[in-house]
Amino acid sequence: MDNNPYIVRKQESVLATNKVLRNTYLLLSLTLLFSAGMAVLSVANNARSPGIIITLVGIYGLMFLTQALRNSSWGLLAVFAFTGFMGYLLGPILNLYLHNFSNGGELIATALGATGAVFLGLSAYVVTTRKDFSYLAGFIMAAVIGALILCVLGIFFHAPILSLAISFLFVLIASGMILFETSQIIQGGETNYIMATVSLYVAIYNLFISLLQIFGAFAGNRNQ
Repeated sequence: MDNNPYIVRKQESVLATNKVLRNTYLLLSLTLLFSAGMAVLSVANNARSPGIIITLVGIYGLMFLTQALRNSSWGLLAVFAFTGFMGYLLGPILNLYLHNFSNGGELIATALGATGAVFLGLSAYVVTTRKDFSYLAGFIMAAVIGALILCVLGIFFHAPILSLAISFLFVLIASGMILFETSQIIQGGETNYIMATVSLYVAIYNLFISLLQIFGAFAGNRNQ
């Protein structure tokens, strides 16, 4: 049996990384299912948006709570509270498409399928190649700043092309986040599966909404 300390440490590192990756994907799957259930409940109850203040307080408050509890079992409850709240917020958005587009259900299904394909494809690529995408951090930050600037401009200029530009930019940001976060797990830079789950969930959530907006703009049939 080889007791070389370097080999032992490397084996332990690989096992730890695989454990984080496995736990992240398991928790991500459960939170996505829970979030989807809350979205269905929200749609069925024809829920309305709680307003910008409650939305922002709920999102960032639950994110900070999850981060604060990330090293305890309470962190699991916090991440389910966060993703459940995010899922409930999807209800009004989905109802908007279901009520305003004759093919609203098809648009939602297409966006959902495309989101799953992008996530699985990018994740599989990183896991298979084990490439380090940490260099994307700067690009993601610059893209987020650019997206925020465009969002501010969108408040004053209601131009469809601007909304599309924001959606396309968020698709790039979300895709970059999936590559970056999965790489962080593989490379050992992210060792907390709860925070890894939150990062990937937010990326998938934004990817779905952005794709839904893009498909609605190009393939949506508005009700007369």
